[in-house]
Amino acid sequence: MSLITLEREKQFATITLNRPEKLHALSAELLNELRDKFTELLSDSTLRAVILTATGNKAFCVGTDVAELSRAAALTVAERGLSICDLINRFPVPVIAGINGLAAGGGCELVLACHLRIAASHAEFSLPETKLGLIPGYGGTQRLSREVGLGRAVELMLTGRRLGSSEAQQLGLINKVVAAEGLLSEAKSMAREISELAPLAVRAGLRAVVEGTELPLREGLALEMRLFAELFATEDMREGTKAFLEKRPPRFKGR
Repeated sequence: MSLITLEREKQFATITLNRPEKLHALSAELLNELRDKFTELLSDSTLRAVILTATGNKAFCVGTDVAELSRAAALTVAERGLSICDLINRFPVPVIAGINGLAAGGGCELVLACHLRIAASHAEFSLPETKLGLIPGYGGTQRLSREVGLGRAVELMLTGRRLGSSEAQQLGLINKVVAAEGLLSEAKSMAREISELAPLAVRAGLRAVVEGTELPLREGLALEMRLFAELFATEDMREGTKAFLEKRPPRFKGR
């Protein structure tokens, strides 16, 4: 049975972690399949959004498979996990995390790599690596502080304590909390909403934000201006402004 499933629904895709007996722990095989699924979608010009979730309601992902840690080289483990998190974070269309339970360690780092995050009310989040004599290795030390601030990030990483979904939302770690039974439908609703917008503008806005966080302010502003100018010359921009003036829904074509 595949450790990852991929389903398409019109203009968005749902990628599902499928290792419930291990609470979707990140084995090398699972990470390789996850990378393959996202890579497969890279060439799909019709894609407007991706949902990343997991089967069941106990866990989204409990992190790296600890049983493999003792048998693998440290840099191999870190490079594999970091590469998939970077692939998700730099994905050209929004990736929406549908967090259906515990997201711990590398699982929390997967969540942090996603652009939008919806959590079931019972979901919990933690970076407990210090309890194993380690630190996060898939980008968590950098991405968490950018989401919740330096002080909060240091506290959460050094104590390894769990956050409930309500506190995670208050800190800005997640966008929305919903009842468990409505999680996937809420994620799909968000994906459909994004799919109705100008696809080139969505991609450009996402790129400006993600790449801009790694740049000095002036360079980030220059990137924004360049992307704005490129969009100004598109058919979608002309259609969007025309539809606004004519008081009708726009018909975007991604051109």
